[in-house]
Amino acid sequence: MSQTYTVSLPRFVKIIEIKMEIIGYLASILAGLSLGMIGGGGSILTVPILVYLFSVSPLNATEYSLFIVGITSLIGVIPLHREKSIDFKMALLFGIPSAMAVIFARKVILPAIPEEIILFNSVIILRRLMIMLFFAIVMIAASLLMIFRKEKVEKNIKSDPQKHLGLIFCEAISVGTISGISGAGGGFLIIPLLTILNKIPMKKAIGTSLLIIGVQSMIGFFAGLSTANPDWNLLLKITTLSVSGFFAGNYLSIKFSAATLKNSFGWFVLCIGIYIILRELLF
Repeated sequence: MSQTYTVSLPRFVKIIEIKMEIIGYLASILAGLSLGMIGGGGSILTVPILVYLFSVSPLNATEYSLFIVGITSLIGVIPLHREKSIDFKMALLFGIPSAMAVIFARKVILPAIPEEIILFNSVIILRRLMIMLFFAIVMIAASLLMIFRKEKVEKNIKSDPQKHLGLIFCEAISVGTISGISGAGGGFLIIPLLTILNKIPMKKAIGTSLLIIGVQSMIGFFAGLSTANPDWNLLLKITTLSVSGFFAGNYLSIKFSAATLKNSFGWFVLCIGIYIILRELLF
């Protein structure tokens, strides 16, 4: 009996791995779907998908996520550009400092984090745990922002970036640093900042956000490419599915209100964030 169990165990593990891979590919479509429907959230799903369904290390998952979300966003910008839904001036003012912050985070901050951190009473925290907990906190903060932020009707709103250059610079540095560490594109942060603080209409904020996400994500990816050694086969498969999901999401977005989409997705992200914290701390 024991011999039969020993022989069948590897086969059982292989079946589980295949099933997890299939779920991972389906979830990759969902990540693109969220980008297409609400202009953000793709990277929030991509990192957990890579870590838990494809067994990619958290550090590499943040690198992979930048590429997947970056390519998906840049392709998604094309139809929005045709609709004149992009504020290129704001994208430039926000995107340059944000991209610089991403590079700094990938080149300086992440390499400076040791594999093991010893705290008081000899408590050891692994870098893997720190990255995942940081990502979960970002997810929860973003979810609460999506759930409780009320959309306002936009009438005759005019933005003047020149009057708020200092504010835009601080926003961009903050978002870029978070994106660089967590691998998140930052759309869930960029869109509220553009609409609330910089008075950009929602539709144009989504298009502008996608352009910023795409540029800063790709810059961040190539900044860390020399040490990442990515699995290009996996990366291109997931990216293709994510792009497909984006266009499906963009099509479906017209069938639901923005408030409904953001609220539903916010609760979904909140649940995933809590799950990551519980999984990393208890299992």
